[in-house]
Amino acid sequence: MNRIAFFGTSPDASPDPRRRTRRRLSVVLAVLCLPLTGLTGLAGPAGLSGTAAADEPGAGARTATAAWTTMFRDDFDGASGTGLNTADWLYDIGTSYPGGAANWGTGEIETSTSSTENVYHDGSGHMVIKPIRDASGHWTSGRVETQRTDFAAPAGGQLQLSASLKQPDPASGLGYWPAFWAMGADARPVGATNWPSIGELDIMEDVNALSQHSTTFHCGQWAGECHDPDGISSGLQACNGCQSGYHTYSVIVDRRNTAAEQLRFYLDGVQTFAVNQNEVSEATWRAAVDHGYFAIFDVAIGGSYPNKVCGCTSPSADISSGAGMSVDWFAAEVSNS
Repeated sequence: MNRIAFFGTSPDASPDPRRRTRRRLSVVLAVLCLPLTGLTGLAGPAGLSGTAAADEPGAGARTATAAWTTMFRDDFDGASGTGLNTADWLYDIGTSYPGGAANWGTGEIETSTSSTENVYHDGSGHMVIKPIRDASGHWTSGRVETQRTDFAAPAGGQLQLSASLKQPDPASGLGYWPAFWAMGADARPVGATNWPSIGELDIMEDVNALSQHSTTFHCGQWAGECHDPDGISSGLQACNGCQSGYHTYSVIVDRRNTAAEQLRFYLDGVQTFAVNQNEVSEATWRAAVDHGYFAIFDVAIGGSYPNKVCGCTSPSADISSGAGMSVDWFAAEVSNS
């Protein structure tokens, strides 16, 4: 579903190559525990299986023979209760972009803030985005975007955007709308008034605490060949355990064959959906795909997607406050092959 975005600045930021020690240790331990008969099948991160592999970008998704370079990575290792590094991340504030559509273009009802009540490091290597309802019934939440807008697949190469996250798990969740997505760079200077032509990649969306997820490509013109505002979508798919544990959600923009480019979406390294270049016109594809993106994380309350799925007006009167989405890491990687 449409997650219209943004206005702001885009200063350069240096890549963050950190890998937490506990992750490296888990990979080493996993290898040491393998039976000797299994060692011949070990092919590096893209060939590993199990928890250690799922905790790394591209596990089971990237082409094993390609050489991948990390453009940017954040492991969210800040001290407990602290905000994000604003050299790397910007906070969306309020209920719309300056000059953009009201209620973020989707009808959601929360106000986005930079408060550490809504967006914070938990001190255990996670970013938490937590929607909160106050005594008067007003909702606040968080919506953050990478400062960098240059996450792009080179011609003849690939881009992968990945995150490991745990979906919110509210006791009563009608109206919850967590998302991990990306928007074409040209949206930022104009408050996304050029949406959906500049492209949007919805890598993970769930609604109403269903423990499901959908992936969607938005492009072209409203009510045009990309079927927006709904987009070209997988629809909601089963995502067992996605509210109780961390799972890796990824998209690969594959431009290795520039006459037959492709978007592929993955859950824990297993492909769940794909969109091929020939599904839309060449001009529409180029305008939506062949350029830089910025990544976005948010938890909305109410709006068009939850309402469409429930056939009702969300949020419900008994919706739970304070169920956060926890993000373990985010990474952008590129390959020239």
